[in-house]
Amino acid sequence: MGGNAIERLLAAIGYPERMPNTDEPITLRVDGREVFVEESAGRIVLSNVLTDDVSIIPTLAAYAAGRMLREDAALAYGKKSVFLWQDAPADADERALVRLFETFADSCDWWRARVDERGSSSAEISEAVIRP
Repeated sequence: MGGNAIERLLAAIGYPERMPNTDEPITLRVDGREVFVEESAGRIVLSNVLTDDVSIIPTLAAYAAGRMLREDAALAYGKKSVFLWQDAPADADERALVRLFETFADSCDWWRARVDERGSSSAEISEAVIRP
């Protein structure tokens, strides 16, 4: 299992670019978005800023409880932005690192769609609908 968790993650997912000094947090470009990766306290942590519009927090928070049942990523607020994060043990094997990355990317897509919906008039959700 050579290398640190970030190096192993990059190798596991076949990230095409070489990263300098992966002992530091790095930024990956994934589907036109930035995914931040760092190793801290024995964990590898992925995060993605969803929006800097903090007024959307109550809307997104309404989805958070239901999403906790479906995914490991967590919605958070900090540094004047709303972001998503997910972690795994830094000593996770290649398979677990690939799963971490894939599930996080799927979660980012779902949450990004909710942020994007906010700008459209069809984004209103009936009170009779149970949110995921």
